[in-house]
Amino acid sequence: MLTLRNIKVWNTDEVIDLVVPSAHAGLFAEDGAATDGDVDATGLTLAPGFADPHVHYRDPGQTYKESMVSGCAAAASGGYTNVLVMPNTVPAMDGEPVRAGEPGASEVLDAGYGTVIDYLQHYGEAHDVALPVRYDLCVCASKGRAGREATEFARWRRYMPGVDDETKDAAQLAHPVTAISDDGSAVTPATLDDVFALAKESGLPLIEHCEHHDAGAVNEGSVSRRLGVPGIPEDTELRVVERDIAKARETGVHVHFQHVSTAISFDAIRRAKAEGLPVTCETAPHYLALSDEALLEYGTLAKMNPPLRSEADREATVAAIADGTVDMLATDHAPHTLEEKERGFLEAPNGIIGLECAYGVAHRVLVDGGHISDARLIELMSVAPERLMGHEATDVAALVEAFSEPAPNEAHGGEPDGPGTGAESRNRLLDLSRVDDPDAVDLVVLATDAAWTVDPERFHSKARNTPFGGWDVTGRPLATIIGSGLAFSRLHA
Repeated sequence: MLTLRNIKVWNTDEVIDLVVPSAHAGLFAEDGAATDGDVDATGLTLAPGFADPHVHYRDPGQTYKESMVSGCAAAASGGYTNVLVMPNTVPAMDGEPVRAGEPGASEVLDAGYGTVIDYLQHYGEAHDVALPVRYDLCVCASKGRAGREATEFARWRRYMPGVDDETKDAAQLAHPVTAISDDGSAVTPATLDDVFALAKESGLPLIEHCEHHDAGAVNEGSVSRRLGVPGIPEDTELRVVERDIAKARETGVHVHFQHVSTAISFDAIRRAKAEGLPVTCETAPHYLALSDEALLEYGTLAKMNPPLRSEADREATVAAIADGTVDMLATDHAPHTLEEKERGFLEAPNGIIGLECAYGVAHRVLVDGGHISDARLIELMSVAPERLMGHEATDVAALVEAFSEPAPNEAHGGEPDGPGTGAESRNRLLDLSRVDDPDAVDLVVLATDAAWTVDPERFHSKARNTPFGGWDVTGRPLATIIGSGLAFSRLHA
């Protein structure tokens, strides 16, 4: 049992005592971290656990880059309690039966499963591991993510929440398909109508990689010319955004735009929202912290898709967060080996990892920069992404109101902590073992003002491909609580 004394509730500022009654089955902790006993949590904040609607775990097919185990460990370390796994696995997560001999097939078939969805839903059972975070699955928009033919609804309908739930096992219920995407690629013109029809019929959001280019490696501009590398124009993003806004207007389908990076795209999304269209969007910490000038310092560690844009676009990204155009933050956690990243701008794969430093980077830019509050950052990283995935973030204040009780005298060593000695002068005590549905309680403990230096060598991810190594940031998750159990700790008594 772990007890946190004097911790502040994120959206009410009430100071409470919190009892975490047990360890999560997948508990892990950093060296010397507290997993039981009493911890003085004065100055720390209790918030709903973070959720990331955009992660790549490379499992099956590329587990030398990341696995479900290492990816979930990275998520828990970063304060995340739920993630949405993108479908660019190998084989692709399209609901089709896996064929023997195709890349990655043996990992699925040898474990006794017929589709990638089945395999990932039952990953813990297949590998006899307890993963430390929750996860949902995102199904491909097109078969094999090839962009030639839309996936068949009949192949994956049964994996959706609420469909034949009485016939599902616990793993199937825990890891449903909650979105559609061909992430890594935009939905192609050849499949656009059919994919929107799929989204309409299923009621799931279309998670759109809103960018397409046939040539280029970095943002088109002075930096690309200085590097002598072919550039990618900013309208490669806008064209997809405007196309899909028009389809949302026509069909009523909820389109969620991933990793938006340009001022002109934010303007288009702003107008669509003003029109009342069902569109939402995310951006990632790297687009608000870095411009394409970072390529000159970090090289291919700062190569991604869409590319880092101009300083004006970076400032527009921050402004779009401040004015509410951006609904949420996602990491687009994309693990690669450093050997792959060393191939040069034309050959190196796109993407960076982000789960373990996202909060610190975003806090440094957005909160320390005076653009938003601590509470708003939590909304962007927890409340909104959970809603996109069809869930509700844990309402901490409601739990306190419904289930807390006065703390006993022993909680403060028998000493009064205010002018009076009655219960009204002590913190209320929230014991998670006494809530009505403890399995539904997912929380993160934050040191919002903690200064720390990003060290990729200490990451729990297999990958190290980040430009943020050595950055001094503020704000750090210290504990992750899932289903009322401690899943990760770097707390110290």
